[in-house]
Amino acid sequence: MSVLLLLAIILALSGLAFILGRARSISKVSGNIRDLHSLPGYYGWHTALTVLFPSIVVLVLWLVIQPMVLSNGAAKFFPEATRADSVALTLALDDARRVSRGLDAMIANGSKSEAEIAALDTATTDVRALLAEVNVALGSDVSAESLDAAKYMRAASHSGGFWMALAVMAVAGVGLIFGLSQVHPEFRARNRVEKAVLGLLILASSIAILTTVGIVWSMLSESISFFKMYPAGEFFFGLTWSPNFSGGSTLGFLPLLWGTLYITFVAIIVAVPLGLFTAIYLAEYASPKLRSWIKPLIEIIAGIPTVVFGLFALVTVGPILRDYFAQPLGLGTSGSSVMTAGIVIGILNIPFISSLADDIINSVPQSLRDGSFGLGATRSETVRQVILPAALPGIVGAVLLATSRAIGETMIVTMGAGAAAKLSLNPFEAMTTMTVKIVGQLTGDTDFASPETLVAFALGITLFVLTLGLNILALYIVRKYREQYE
Repeated sequence: MSVLLLLAIILALSGLAFILGRARSISKVSGNIRDLHSLPGYYGWHTALTVLFPSIVVLVLWLVIQPMVLSNGAAKFFPEATRADSVALTLALDDARRVSRGLDAMIANGSKSEAEIAALDTATTDVRALLAEVNVALGSDVSAESLDAAKYMRAASHSGGFWMALAVMAVAGVGLIFGLSQVHPEFRARNRVEKAVLGLLILASSIAILTTVGIVWSMLSESISFFKMYPAGEFFFGLTWSPNFSGGSTLGFLPLLWGTLYITFVAIIVAVPLGLFTAIYLAEYASPKLRSWIKPLIEIIAGIPTVVFGLFALVTVGPILRDYFAQPLGLGTSGSSVMTAGIVIGILNIPFISSLADDIINSVPQSLRDGSFGLGATRSETVRQVILPAALPGIVGAVLLATSRAIGETMIVTMGAGAAAKLSLNPFEAMTTMTVKIVGQLTGDTDFASPETLVAFALGITLFVLTLGLNILALYIVRKYREQYE
């Protein structure tokens, strides 16, 4: 039984439990619901939750534990030398899983029967050719050990699926019986349901926090491994970025930091004036009808994929800057440059800043505007001397958040700024950022344990600290100065 079907059955049983629990609570008081501690719906929800929660917990635990059990069982089919090498064992188990899926595909399309699959062996059959017919790609030839492990994993997986469905259904049935047995007029169903909802909310917030902790730990642990191989001083203060997977790499961080900050600076120079002026016009000058047209049109930009912006930078903006500015001024001959990427990232951030600034300006109390007009100020004077100072903390916060977004942009930089890590003040030269190099160092068939690969995690944790600092600064500014105008 598939997991999706099992989930549908659990939800159906929970719905049935709700109906039965609610009906039982009403029947217990002969239809006089005033004698119940809680409303009938709470009794129904409590009964549904006694079915839903335990069965979901069992299902999740089974799905987590079963792959580990299958891997441990399949590992016994491989030689001792393979089991002793964790990397080799992982690759062997991956091949066994692919072979197992291929065997299932053969059964599904009718090319092989269960008996033929059971009798299949590498001594008399070209198993790889059979798997190719069902589009299963393997890293190496199918060995006898891989085929035996695949057969074991397939049989154990099917058996485990059956017992999983049985266990989940049994737990759901016990939960239904228990929930119905709890239904009586004095039972505090509302309190139980509210506690369950509170627990669900705490779980949701905990998952968000634990996800952040997991992300930080995954980067930090690999970064520690990198700094054990490569000196931290040379990484943070080195002026040359020259990775070489054959050894002898120079992994200086400063050229990447300079390229990141330079491109971000150009992007903010473009995005902030245009985004802020757009927000002021929409909030203070545009008519409601015109605003209803302009605002959605501007926000369409936010829905365009960044790869499209990258193509726009590569095909349009870069050649224009090269032909009309860089070459006539003798500053360069490449369409890939800091200016190209910065301008396009700035355009990408215009709707982000304009939307936030627009909301912030509209949140300024109308009484401040009325007081300014009452003193004889014009609309432009009111905007400059009253509205913008009142909205300044929020606007600064929006700018810093947009800066964090510009720092993390990858695709536009890859296609618009090139991949050269250098220290230069020329805005028409090709440069790169930390995000681009993170992708580059993790792309391809490379040794994961080498410093040239692990440096991506050191760049990632550094970028995380940088953007976190900007977000904290934005939050600090908003909280510090907002009280002056409330």
